[in-house]
Amino acid sequence: MALYFIKWTEQQMKLWYVLLQDNFCMHIYTSPALQPSRQAKLIMATPPIILHLLLTLFILSGKTMSSSASRDDVDAFLGCLSTAIPPSIVHTPANNSYSPLLLSSVRNLRYALPGTAKPLAIVAATEPAHVQATVLCGRRHGVRVRIRSGGHDYEGLSYASLDPHEHFAVLDLAALRAIHIDAARAEAWVESGASLGELYYTVGAASRTLAFPAGSCPTVCLGGHLSGGGFGSLARKYGLSADNVLDAVVVDARGRLLNRSAMGEDLFWAIRGGGGESFGVIVSWKVRLVRVPETVTVFGIRRFRNQSAADLVTKWQGVAPFLPRDLYLRVLLQNPQADFVALFLGRCGRLASIMRRRFPELGMTPADCQEISWVNSTLFVEFFTTDKPLDVLLDRSNKPDYYLKVKSDHVEEPIPKRAWEGLWDKWLDQPGTPPIMLDPYGGRMSSISPSATPFPHRTYLYQLQIYSFWFENGTDALEKRISWVKGVHKDLEPYVSKNPRAVYVNYRDLDLGTNELEGNVTSYEKAKVWGEKYFKGNFERLAAVKSKMDPHDFFRNEQSIPLFPAAAKG
Repeated sequence: MALYFIKWTEQQMKLWYVLLQDNFCMHIYTSPALQPSRQAKLIMATPPIILHLLLTLFILSGKTMSSSASRDDVDAFLGCLSTAIPPSIVHTPANNSYSPLLLSSVRNLRYALPGTAKPLAIVAATEPAHVQATVLCGRRHGVRVRIRSGGHDYEGLSYASLDPHEHFAVLDLAALRAIHIDAARAEAWVESGASLGELYYTVGAASRTLAFPAGSCPTVCLGGHLSGGGFGSLARKYGLSADNVLDAVVVDARGRLLNRSAMGEDLFWAIRGGGGESFGVIVSWKVRLVRVPETVTVFGIRRFRNQSAADLVTKWQGVAPFLPRDLYLRVLLQNPQADFVALFLGRCGRLASIMRRRFPELGMTPADCQEISWVNSTLFVEFFTTDKPLDVLLDRSNKPDYYLKVKSDHVEEPIPKRAWEGLWDKWLDQPGTPPIMLDPYGGRMSSISPSATPFPHRTYLYQLQIYSFWFENGTDALEKRISWVKGVHKDLEPYVSKNPRAVYVNYRDLDLGTNELEGNVTSYEKAKVWGEKYFKGNFERLAAVKSKMDPHDFFRNEQSIPLFPAAAKG
């Protein structure tokens, strides 16, 4: 057997010891794009004396992965980590650094409350070898690993558990945030811990005519966003983020570091929209950058209920999904108003002409336009202003100061005006209500096959999100606010997707259902309850890939992909 390695450093020797304890099999892949100054030379033979020593250590260790973690397993897991990675990047509750790190990218205080199960350790990886060692130590000692790249996780599954007795660790990828732009090839290698804002800023600095299609919130990080699909303001022109992924580097459940050719097309398909945390740890992505004009146009127009807002939203449903692909026009409903926010890949004059012909009721005029660069437009879509400095995109600071619950859905037929009026009367026509966000599909979205990636919701008119966020602590506030978001969705149920309901996996919702175990693996039949809502007919294929790549169901959480039944029995 040939063993592949890069350099016999002390840390690599420690990692090899952990690898041999696990399964005596590994391939290492290093992308020159990610490490341009360190061209990796792969050596196909291991010195016999080292092989003999490592094999002896493997035989003497003699322990296999347990199905669940005891206190002894936890101690052994931490000891295993200490032999393979620097102690300074392992944070436990005994360290003063633990709580600040845990909260560093938490965006929902519901999953930072005292009763929430928290990780027994956080590994703040700074290189792929740290990821590999954590996975292998976890497998060996029955400690499952949850992966966090940026913390924008509506239900906290990347850093918390619903099971108060679960022993788990968190792999925090925030330090894996390198970005390398190849403007000539219109490509980039991006590590999973990089934020969308950092990517946008770096692309904008490299070229005024390149962009990347992804979400509107700059503090979302690439790892979770791309592995869930990645919808944003360029989706009607260029598709989802996942539609523009060219390659990736993944640490699988066996600790192998695999690129696209090594992982195979099935796994490459699964991680581009199927929720990568079910299959391994994606440490970096190669993405296609897309062409945009040097100057784009944005506008934001607010209309109140007494300015025919309900009529305009009703009309928008039959207009926005069918506009030219260069034009994205979203709506936010909040309090007694509707905000229409647009990004157009062109000049104001042409945009005004399109709006006069296709949506004259909105009353848009050239005076509403602002002509800016694409990278500045990313700030406008998020903050509705062009006054903020561009380096706001680099701000990763976060102070978790609110509680959150979100429900989402898709709409196939326009919702009638009476339903919008009813929502305003019952739920929205009061100060301080959270927003309902409507994002149009159509264009490139509807021309891509629903099975091209795990994201299947290609042919709907638009998606909607219903937010409820609050600042006051306590059970009464929680029940009131969650009741609000559920009540809004309940009133919309007659008009949204059904059989099955269609939900975007990046807007996770545990109300859809959670996993249950059969034996020591996740039940496929129970998981279908929520899984087919996220993935429709792609769910079965995702389970088949899971069975092949993670047959022991190591990477699992409350809504992770299960094994396919035949494989689970085998």
